[in-house]
Amino acid sequence: MVREDRTTWKANYFLKLIELFDEYPKCFLVGVDNVGSKQMQEIRQAMRGHAVILMGKNTMIRKAIRGHLSKNPALEKLLPYIVRNVGFVFTKEDLGEIRAKLLENKRGAPAKAGAIAPCDVKLPPQNTGMGPEKTSFFQALQIPTKIARGTIEILSEVHLIKKGEKVGASEAALLNMLGVTPFSYGLVVVQVYD
Repeated sequence: MVREDRTTWKANYFLKLIELFDEYPKCFLVGVDNVGSKQMQEIRQAMRGHAVILMGKNTMIRKAIRGHLSKNPALEKLLPYIVRNVGFVFTKEDLGEIRAKLLENKRGAPAKAGAIAPCDVKLPPQNTGMGPEKTSFFQALQIPTKIARGTIEILSEVHLIKKGEKVGASEAALLNMLGVTPFSYGLVVVQVYD
């Protein structure tokens, strides 16, 4: 299959976006930070028949909306929210049900070094099941531990990562070794257009 040239593709994208705004009375503007292609594919499959998901470049979305303002001036309220990774979920169904479906499709994710933490991460006092050779990880993070029956045990609850902070390499490595997936990512509703 031959790919159409860029100008044709852009023109078709503008038409598609405007058709969707005309056809569907309601839509969500959703943030898609940290959502992988596999997860996005699963979300699209779950929404099939209930909603249409459209992603695109912010400048193209803004240009299409500005060109359509004469017919639909209410769209202007969406313009300030088109920043970062965003997309549209168009629907004719109840917004509450669609929002619930979006929340169902959140997936747990491991902590990656350099990522911004969306929530606090605390480690409860527990037996880690790791051998004593891994104590250096815990010492580097100032986590109080003891060795009990040949495994490392965390003595007290530790506030490992605070919300909004960058995840360090050693914190990410420790959480991955413990098999903890502290973060969950999915489509986040930024704005509702009704």
